Amino acid sequence: MTITKASNTLPKDRSIRLRVMPEQSNDYRVVVFGAGGVGKSSLVLRFVRGTFRESYIPTIEDTYRQVISCNKNVCTLQITDTTGSHQFPAMQRLSISKGHAFILVYSITSRQSLEELKPIFDVICEIKGDIDGIPIMLVGNKCDESCREVSTRDGAEVAKRWGCAFLETSAKTNYNVKELFQELLQLEKRRTMSLQLESKKSKSQKRREKLKGKCVVM
Repeated sequence: MTITKASNTLPKDRSIRLRVMPEQSNDYRVVVFGAGGVGKSSLVLRFVRGTFRESYIPTIEDTYRQVISCNKNVCTLQITDTTGSHQFPAMQRLSISKGHAFILVYSITSRQSLEELKPIFDVICEIKGDIDGIPIMLVGNKCDESCREVSTRDGAEVAKRWGCAFLETSAKTNYNVKELFQELLQLEKRRTMSLQLESKKSKSQKRREKLKGKCVVM
């Protein structure tokens, strides 16, 4: 698995990091939205690196890349982890306009974090127009926590009302993290997407397969 990450200059406040990465024409761009502290970065880091951090570091915008299969060819899954702040509406709209798929994350311990996703969903609908065929996943993160404010049923009902898919995850325990990205790619109907790369067979493998089952008369 190949993962790359690009960095830009850091702002004066080193607790907030800004990373910008040049885009390629064969990128499949997934944008992750959600309020601050719901675990957006933790989900992305758990998926691309298999790590989890307990501390919370505010994000302006981080971008990660991972090689995947698209229509049986190699392409790049570009995951943009957006800010949880409302201070950058222009950056948010730009991410939506360039995005192919969207993950809307809330914490099951905070009903407010779910309610804060509605304006973002509305902006996606406004910019994209017809969202039919656009993969959108509503994600209830931190499902390992016991102090739940949003039931699984409530989350599923909101997803049904918005016409998007739904999943509960835990970045901390790695529950449903890989499944989240697998299901998101499966929602893409315009092309065949997969986290697994198509392996190319060697000439000797092809020759053995061709000869398999054939009888030789002596």
